[in-house]
Amino acid sequence: MEKINLNLSSRPKASILDKPLSRGKGEVSLSSYALLFSELVQYSQSRVSTIPDLQTRLHDMGKDVGCRIIDLYFVRERNSKRETKLINMLLFIKTTLWKTLFGKEADKLEHATDDECTYYIIEKEPLVNKFISVPKDKGSLNCAVFVAGIVQAVLSNCGFTCQVSAHWHKGTTYMVKFEDHVISRDKQLEDK
Repeated sequence: MEKINLNLSSRPKASILDKPLSRGKGEVSLSSYALLFSELVQYSQSRVSTIPDLQTRLHDMGKDVGCRIIDLYFVRERNSKRETKLINMLLFIKTTLWKTLFGKEADKLEHATDDECTYYIIEKEPLVNKFISVPKDKGSLNCAVFVAGIVQAVLSNCGFTCQVSAHWHKGTTYMVKFEDHVISRDKQLEDK
């Protein structure tokens, strides 16, 4: 005799994509994350011959993640809207995005005094560098370029075209250099 399942519930079951990022347990085991990221670095390292090539590869992988995370955020968070002002978008990155990815806000957001197109996001101890042992012959390697790729993709996909790079300064500093048209558009929005 066959069993028949009858679903008496009138509501369809919510998909994982429908659940907001801010609710529920969004944490991943730190050891699992460290293992996964170190494997990502080792995989990338085995396919390149120089440190700049490795950093470019990590940056590109970060851009792939950034494209997906910003789309997922706005699909899940139905009440939020995409920012149109530059400073609000940078504050979104420093607070909301950083909390979503790393469980805490970035340490600082600064504007360059000599260039109106440049901003700095400063993180004293990035999670991506915490469990990576860099050999002495590869001393200039900064795995935080992966995060720089994420930030660049998020900003670019929201209409703020830029280049983001990671530098060793005050921990890790992400230098965000916007294109001129982004700055001029932001000034026009401020004048309204």
